[in-house]
Amino acid sequence: GGAKLDDSPLYIFEPNFDDDKILKSVLNDYSVPHLFQEDLFALVGEKTRPPYRWILFGPERSGSCVHIDPLGSSAWNALIRGRKLWVIFPPELKKRVVKGKDHINHEVEDDEAIDWFVNILPRILKHGGESLSKKMISFLQRPGETVFVPTNWWHAVLNLDDTVAITQNFCSSGNFDAVWRHTRTGRTRMAGTWLKMLKMTRPDLYERALELDKTDGFDFSDVLNKAIAKRQAKKEKKVQKKLKRQQAREQNATDNNKMDISSSSSSESSDSD
Repeated sequence: GGAKLDDSPLYIFEPNFDDDKILKSVLNDYSVPHLFQEDLFALVGEKTRPPYRWILFGPERSGSCVHIDPLGSSAWNALIRGRKLWVIFPPELKKRVVKGKDHINHEVEDDEAIDWFVNILPRILKHGGESLSKKMISFLQRPGETVFVPTNWWHAVLNLDDTVAITQNFCSSGNFDAVWRHTRTGRTRMAGTWLKMLKMTRPDLYERALELDKTDGFDFSDVLNKAIAKRQAKKEKKVQKKLKRQQAREQNATDNNKMDISSSSSSESSDSD
């Protein structure tokens, strides 16, 4: 009831499949579509890789405003229940354009999905004219249908009904270049582990990563060493902070003991008088 009137109904992205027995059982109820089964981030392990799969619970009018998926990853979204309205724009469009930054009335509007679809998108298209309209892809997703979102494509979703869906982000040979370029700066230490695993299991992609770094003039070894040093310095700072707190507690305990002894001595002296 309330969600149908709310401009910002709660859209739940639940990632913790492995931490919940019921959700973990969901993993046995579906398989990754055969077109998307290559999963190169799996090489670094479940605990190290970024979050990548969710079960989505979206009430009517909820949704996600226009965005690009993280680390250059692609995604698939399989709808179980309800209907989703999708809008997709190609990567060459600027963020300011697709988000409609110049067309938002900030006093009464924000970037919630319902606002973007109902109010802001029509203004974006009106201002962009026919050339922009031709670049936009809009479609309705129904139960049983799976949507593929390519790397770096802008997309927004509006749940037209109460919906349930499964989605996963992934890196494959097809989008490796983009993902490597994002990951070497966005998740540098993980990228170091990933590169080692690629060298052992996918030497072709290991060589491709080195080639990309050379082409871009990117010194990954230097960036990785700095990231490791920064992490170590942060750990040491945390240890020192913890040590200082411990020393302060011990000093307080010592001071309190001295005060107790002093008070006891004063009391004994008064009694003897």
